[in-house]
Amino acid sequence: MSSGVPSVSDMAEPPSAPPHDGMAWVPGGVFKMGSDAHYPEEAPAHLVHVDGFWMDRHAVTNTEFRRFVDATEYVTVAERRPSKADYPDARPEMLQPASAVFRSPDRRVDLRDPYLWWIHVKGAQWRYPRGPGSSVRKLGDHPVVHVAWEDVQAYASWAGKQLPTEAEWEFAARGGLDGVEFAWGAELMPLGKPMANTWQGEFPVENLLLDGYEWTAPVGSFPANGYGLYEMTGNVWEWTTDWYSTQHASSADHPCCAPVNPTGGAPEQSYDPLYPRVRIPRKVIKGGSYLCADNYCRRYRPAARSPQQIDTPTCHLGFRCIVRPG
Repeated sequence: MSSGVPSVSDMAEPPSAPPHDGMAWVPGGVFKMGSDAHYPEEAPAHLVHVDGFWMDRHAVTNTEFRRFVDATEYVTVAERRPSKADYPDARPEMLQPASAVFRSPDRRVDLRDPYLWWIHVKGAQWRYPRGPGSSVRKLGDHPVVHVAWEDVQAYASWAGKQLPTEAEWEFAARGGLDGVEFAWGAELMPLGKPMANTWQGEFPVENLLLDGYEWTAPVGSFPANGYGLYEMTGNVWEWTTDWYSTQHASSADHPCCAPVNPTGGAPEQSYDPLYPRVRIPRKVIKGGSYLCADNYCRRYRPAARSPQQIDTPTCHLGFRCIVRPG
């Protein structure tokens, strides 16, 4: 198992040419997944084996998503009116096409209440990322956002690709650097240089913009990792196929060897225990976003993970696809 920059012998040759433009080969292997040093849901750190696969070098962009929409006339979840039958407890104003948008408060707030900066904005969707009046017209090379799980599944199917498991995603994000904290090494800002689009300053009231970006950055704005993948952490969270569980499975469950290509938990175990009446399963999202800060959500790390309800798009959540050989 590697603990530093991969050598040539570590980098298994791809089985063929890339199946689609803009994909990089991720060689697969055994790595230490998760972390025992950060948030409890990342524990326990444990060995996992993943097979090699191709992965998009960057998150799916607005331009790429528009091609899909133009070809299929697809309507995203954020553009649809929610059904009262599906959400019987919802207030009438919530049953409108809408999505979650970040709004910075005008004063310091209680960080335990995310509703102090998340706003349900009518009309917010992938074309209008900050709500009506905004546009992606000049953001073609930025990651598409406001995409729910159903939306990313539809895109992947149309593109002839798949979505990554949490283990595949985390292995790829590490870029061959097993056991280090960040996708690029041990320091958040080596030589004072931002390596990802995150929040610098006191979240959610002061963003110092040391990385140059208030919201999303164009894909490829920051250095690629060891596998040639851009913005695997920061910029936007990314969907994975795993159903969320509050912790990783223990290594004791696999005493003889590392599990191969694990696929996570079960949907019925992924519901939010804080809202027992809300029976909407949650997927694991990875990578953190431009809203992750030192004082809140320090999740711009490969091991970091968070739950996301499958019906809930936001202004800081996107995705990228993979192709498994064979």
